[in-house]
Amino acid sequence: MPATKVVVSIPDEAPYDVRIGTQVLDELGASLRKIPRAGSVSRIVVISDSNVAPLYLAQAKDSLVQQGFRVSDIVVPAGEPSKSIEVLGEIWEALATLGLSRDGAIVALGGGVIGDLAGFAAATYMRGIPCIQVPTTLLAMVDSSVGGKTAINLEAGKNLVGTFTQPAFVCASTAVLSTLPEREWACGCAEIAKSALIDSDEFFFWLCDMAENLAQREDQTVTEAIARSVVFKAGVVAFDQTESQGIRECLNYGHTLGHAIERLAGFGTFSHGACVAEGMRFAARLAEDLVGCPSELTRTQDELLDVLGLPVLDWCAEPDEVLDAMKRDKKVRAGKVRFVLPRDVGSWELLHVEDETIVNQLKAWFKAKA
Repeated sequence: MPATKVVVSIPDEAPYDVRIGTQVLDELGASLRKIPRAGSVSRIVVISDSNVAPLYLAQAKDSLVQQGFRVSDIVVPAGEPSKSIEVLGEIWEALATLGLSRDGAIVALGGGVIGDLAGFAAATYMRGIPCIQVPTTLLAMVDSSVGGKTAINLEAGKNLVGTFTQPAFVCASTAVLSTLPEREWACGCAEIAKSALIDSDEFFFWLCDMAENLAQREDQTVTEAIARSVVFKAGVVAFDQTESQGIRECLNYGHTLGHAIERLAGFGTFSHGACVAEGMRFAARLAEDLVGCPSELTRTQDELLDVLGLPVLDWCAEPDEVLDAMKRDKKVRAGKVRFVLPRDVGSWELLHVEDETIVNQLKAWFKAKA
């Protein structure tokens, strides 16, 4: 099947391609030679992690070397702890030691952690050099590799330091997804479900019809789901690149509770997507009371998440603790927690929710699960 191309066009930014297909990693070097922002660079440093590098680093480097690029690599430990100022500092020092200059570029080969970390390194090293995103997880393909968010974590919370810097190119090889564990596959499916519900009837009900195929990783369905998600996200980012207009915040559907669960349960206890799915279930119920979301939509969303391998989490906590974790999120304004709440498929509202309401809703949610 030939590669699928989506062009991301954002005002005041150079447009960039997202190529999706089984052969695109082998064609990475040739693709970069055709891109004005990357084709003229002489040096490339591939940043990857200890899980991905043994699988795909050699393949990526071979593709680049064949096109005449001088290639080096940096491999960091896999996992969320690498999104730290310490590891970022080590990367900066390594780039300088390698002699990478402004005629160089960085390739981020990995999942969301590497995409965020390498993207931030590229955005800041030499005051900014091109970054090419090569996501190796479904989650990164449909979410973090597109839109230009880069960040590292602080002890106080996730993604608190970062930049909005668009990549020069995104290479989404569906072939690499064959090695993705079921937990990580379902994680990506959560973001696709989030995008579909916020986007439109057409996307959402297509996904409901094709959910079983997606869960079973059927090639054509996977490619189309990625492409639809990229088109949706690119459209949102085009209207609100830096989250200053309130539009891009629709991408945070499910994340308000999701991030709190990640913090309280311990990062890595549950996948990011599993936490987002839990947040979507909670937000839909909150939306029923606050913005008139139909209960039928809540049930349909629950059924979709179940089929995609995202059951209700076996996790509860004290509601006051969850509220406190929510208030540590960077999306909080003036101490008020904000939720993206669906009024219906393709229609949403960003709402400040009172503490008492959140606590009462959490009590009801945890009681229902128990």
